[in-house]
This record gives sequence, structure tokens and C-alpha cells, in this order.
Amino acid sequence: MALVAFVPILTIFLFLVVLRWPAVRAMPLGYAVTVVLGLAVWRMPPAAVAAATIKGVLIAVSLLWIIFGAVLLLMTLRASGALTVIRSGFMNVSPDRRVQAIIVAWLFGSFVEGASGFGTPAAICGPLLLALGFPAMAACTVALIIQCTAVTFGAVGTPIIIGMGESLSAEALAAASVAGYSQPDLLHQIGIFAALPHAIAGTTVPLVVSCVLTRFFGQRRSLAEGLTILKFALLAGAAFTVPYLLFAVLLGPVFPSLLGALVGLAIVVPAARKGVFLKGVPIWDFPPRTAWEPTWTGTLQAVDDDPPHRMSLARAWLPYLLVAGLLVLTRLPNVPILQLKQRLTSPCVTFCWNGIMGVRELSQKIEFFHLPGTMFVVVALAVYWLHGMDRTALRTAWTQAIHTLAAPALALVFAVALVWVFIASGINHAGVSGQPLASMPLMLASAAADAAGRSWPFFAPVIGALGAFVAGSNTVSDMMFAMFQYGVADHTNTPHLVILGLQAYGGAAGNMITVHNVVAAGATVGLAGVEGLLIRKTILPMGFYLLIGGCAGILMAYVVFPHVF
Repeated sequence: MALVAFVPILTIFLFLVVLRWPAVRAMPLGYAVTVVLGLAVWRMPPAAVAAATIKGVLIAVSLLWIIFGAVLLLMTLRASGALTVIRSGFMNVSPDRRVQAIIVAWLFGSFVEGASGFGTPAAICGPLLLALGFPAMAACTVALIIQCTAVTFGAVGTPIIIGMGESLSAEALAAASVAGYSQPDLLHQIGIFAALPHAIAGTTVPLVVSCVLTRFFGQRRSLAEGLTILKFALLAGAAFTVPYLLFAVLLGPVFPSLLGALVGLAIVVPAARKGVFLKGVPIWDFPPRTAWEPTWTGTLQAVDDDPPHRMSLARAWLPYLLVAGLLVLTRLPNVPILQLKQRLTSPCVTFCWNGIMGVRELSQKIEFFHLPGTMFVVVALAVYWLHGMDRTALRTAWTQAIHTLAAPALALVFAVALVWVFIASGINHAGVSGQPLASMPLMLASAAADAAGRSWPFFAPVIGALGAFVAGSNTVSDMMFAMFQYGVADHTNTPHLVILGLQAYGGAAGNMITVHNVVAAGATVGLAGVEGLLIRKTILPMGFYLLIGGCAGILMAYVVFPHVF
């Protein structure tokens, strides 16, 4: 049965990555295969298939709203001239494209992830890198690769607080209590054991970004060119991961990504300006635009040839700073006076469908005013006054943003619908003695655990990554597999905290190749139909990240922390 459960994933991989079908063709086929297996093999009730599909469509609508807002802000800032000024400002920090990618994607993107999560870094950083003159494919690849270290503590700790907190059973919490851990203490410790391998692997991410750029998008296609900024890249990695780990240990799962990235920006931007570890290193740039491969460019154009605008750098950056500020203010609970989170998520402004199609296990709510897309749109409207735009330019920006949604919309809807039919396959009549058959993802995970045995700490992150690949979310991956990982820890007599931390770690790594993240990230830079190529470029960095996590897991479980709960 595990082999049958693998068929939907194999179908996606075969048609999307191997045969290079565009997602708009591959995802409907994958959805159809999953539905057939759900009905014929797992014997899901048709109502459950329909409910899971509807839930997926509702989630896809939320994602499309985020994409629309991100592209609208990009188009508005381009029309106002702000993007030309921002590009010039980054050139003044460093003309080296590798350094620009590290600052914009790794550090600023990690800050955005810490504030809002849910794919928002790609929605902001991809278009911003495009505006700096990056090829669309390079901008999207970089924006996807950096969605790893910060993700476990994204959206002010949601994957740990919600993903783990709402999925651990009463029995697991009772066992933790006997060991001296209340639920908040337990979540704090899980965060620490996720942050430890992240701090090791995350320090290498800027170097990986540099090498991917030079290997796939350089004139010489040279990996060695990426290694020439080894010292600077490791500085940029450690500038984030060291405070990130300290905040995880001292403050818990809410602030590691948010505050760690701010500390990193404060260190790395001045260092880049002064040329720390960059003096004598040849400046690296993309080849001339005429030499770019056709797959590198999308429907949105960069602003290299735009005329200069008389606007201060602070004024040009203000919209992005406003977005970041709004994301923070609307995600932190109990902000004095404002209490924006409570107001924007109150029942009176939230769409909620409990028990979709009468299936009580499947519900969905959309907090429309709390979505990152709403923050983008609000700021894009504010730019009209902030930058003194005319109505014609604003109207053009809206038209371009709406047009950009057309390409990814169908693929995204089918991708997320597929995911939720896959997950909801646990609602079925195929079991024995009145017990349903395990869902497809749990079936795959159980087979992996049986094969791994005592080497499970090495493979535990892979299950987290599988969950994120399928569900498109570290939070949902933790919800799916936290209790499974807890049970495997019991069965193999390995520390629960280590295994649960590795689950959260792997769930973050899997975001690099999640299909609907890839589709959504591509849409924000005008790419469509090249999702397979994007996954081919990000799957190796994800594999490297999982390898580091697996090795760290073995060391933590059997050498460093063998006696923790």
C-alpha cells in the first residue's frame, strides 16, 4: 500500500520534473490520479473528496490574493520610479549580485518569514530581485532556497506553537509533564532542538545561494566563482543563525527568525558597504541580457533601462518597510492599543466553513483582512499618495497585476486541491474492524520508519520535508506527522525532543520544493510553465540541507543528548 500511496508524488515528479510539463498540465493530471486512488483504493466517501477539493480551492484563493498583492506592489513601485532608486541603492552597497541576493533574500527574506510566513518571502524578495536586474528564474530560485532556516519560526512561531502544539496528543503531553515539561516548556524545547541543526545548516545557505547563482546563471557556469565569497557568505550565515539560536534558547519559538534576521541585517549591510571579506574578490554579475536563456525570463520585466527618478532612498524603501511593519503589527498578539491581530481575525470579518459538505473533519477559514496580500494592497494604494503618482499609472499597475494571475491560477488551484485529497485520504472505509486505513502520507511515513529502525534520527527530517512538499506548509507538516514522529521515537527508544525538533527542521527544508510554493513564487516574477526547472534547481540544496540535518540528528540523539525526554 505504501507503493500505491507514493503514486501521486511519483506522478507529479515524473511529469513536472522529468518530462518538464508545465504545472498547468501536470497538476490536473496529478489531482485526477489522487482522486482515483482515494475513491478506488482508499474508498473515500465522495463527499470527503469533494470537501477536500473545496478546502484546497479556498486555500488557493488565499495564495492567489498574496500573489496579486505582491505583484501589484511591484508594478506600483515600478510605475512610481521607486524600484529604480532601490536598485541604485543596492548597487551602492555592493554591485556584486551574490551579495545583493544574500542581503535581499537571505536576510530581508528571513525577516519577512519571521513576521508573516506562508510563502511571503518569495512574494516580496522575488519581485525585488527582479527589479534589481536579476533574471526572473534566478530571482525565483534564490527566493525559494532561502525558505528553510527561518521557516520553523515563521509567522512568529506558528509551525511550533500551532503545528506542534495542536497535534501532540493528551498522552504525549502527559508523558512530557511527568518528565517535568509543561506544554509551553515542551514547545520551547522542541524549538531549541529544531534551531540547533538549523543553526549549522543555515550558516551555509548564503554560500549555497552564491554557488547556485554562479553555477546556473553565470557566464562561465562555474561553481568555483560562487566559492570566491566564502568568507563573506559564512559571515552572513552566522550573523543570522547565531542570534537566531540564542533567541530560540532564551525567548522561545516566537522571535528567532524575526529578531535574528534584524541582527543579521545590522551586521551584514555595513560589512558589505565596507567590503569586509570582499576586497580583492572579483565582482560577479549575470551575462549580458542578450545571452540569457529563454527560460530565464518571464512576463514581468526588470527596470535596468528606466530613467533616473528624483526620489530619496528612504522614500523609495518606505512601502516595503510599511509592509514589514504591518506584517509584524498584525501578527503579534496583544499589541498595546492597536490590537490589530484581534481586530483583523475577529469572527465578524472572517469567512469560516465548518464541516465542509457535511464532513466534520474538514473545515476552512479565510481571515481576508489578515492575509499578507491585504497588507500589500493597502501599501500599494498608499504609494499613490506617498510617491505622487497619477491615476493612469496606478490603473496600469492594477491591470498588469491582474494579468499576471492568469497563468498560475489554474495550476495553483489543482495543486492545493491535490494536496488536501492526499491528506484527507485518512477519511475512508477501507480499513478493518471499523478502523479507517491510514492516510496516504502516513502510509508512506510508516513504511520509511519500518525500513530505518535505529537510524531514524537521520531520516526523520525527510518525513518533515515530505509533509511540507505535499502540504506546502511546515505547520501542516508538523500537524500531520508530529504524533507519528513521537510514536517512532517511543518505538526506537530515541529522544522525543530530538525527533520532534528534526520533524520541524525537515518541514522547513521541504518548503524549497513545495509545488504550490514554486508555482506561486514563479507567478510573482512572471514565470509560468517552468516549475519543473525550478524544482530541479532547488532539490539539490534541499537534499544538502536534509543531509546536514540527518547527520546532526544522529549526533544529537546518540551522542550529545541521548538522555533528554
